[in-house]
Amino acid sequence: MFSSRALLTAGLGAALAFTVSAFAQTGVERKPLITVDLPIAGFQAVQAQVTIAPGGREGRHLHAGTLVTHVVAGEMTLELKDLPTKTIKTGESVLIEAGQVHEGVNKGTAPLVMIGTFVVPKDKPLTTPVP
Repeated sequence: MFSSRALLTAGLGAALAFTVSAFAQTGVERKPLITVDLPIAGFQAVQAQVTIAPGGREGRHLHAGTLVTHVVAGEMTLELKDLPTKTIKTGESVLIEAGQVHEGVNKGTAPLVMIGTFVVPKDKPLTTPVP
């Protein structure tokens, strides 16, 4: 399995990646859960819990790899560049492809809680802000 030291080191790396990505966000809290190297050379999986307060938004951004996110509580308005806006409700999941500019917004009155799993190249930033 994974050593606790490896998990701690990986978790700290993920935490740094999330902290560095704190760009034009309001009411967003990211909590890294686990980061593991994948058997695909040069790739890792990062899982995190993301909470967006009512009225909060992530800021437009993209990811270097694929993101699959599941809404645990609340409802997310997902704004996608060049695509229709989607509403993702509690119990629903969505896949966001690498390079897709997007922003999650909580237009509701309760916190939005998601669990996201990123499959990303190890040498790329997890999140990149987009003006």
